[in-house]
Amino acid sequence: MINEHMHEVFIAQRIIEKAKEQGSVKKIILEVGDLAGLPADDLEAKLKEMTGWKIETKKIPAAVQCRCGFKGAPKITEKEHDVVLFECPKCQKIPKILSGEDIVLKEVIVE
Repeated sequence: MINEHMHEVFIAQRIIEKAKEQGSVKKIILEVGDLAGLPADDLEAKLKEMTGWKIETKKIPAAVQCRCGFKGAPKITEKEHDVVLFECPKCQKIPKILSGEDIVLKEVIVE
């Protein structure tokens, strides 16, 4: 059986590896999109637990565009680890994601 938090640990490990390439890390700044599939607070907690670094997380709102003409924030109907369900708030169809699905290591502050 696969632990539901393995995805979280894998993402955290990749961020840690990338940050360490810059030197002795004191703090990192992340951008976490609303549709990223991993809640920003959970990722921040996991990174602090694994490293002891200062972590600053900026939550990035999602933007979508639908065939019905709607462009803006989607209606998020369910959000769990590795699963984000959303729809167009106007017609309830699945819109195209324009932004807000990524986790980005924005800045690394080293000693």
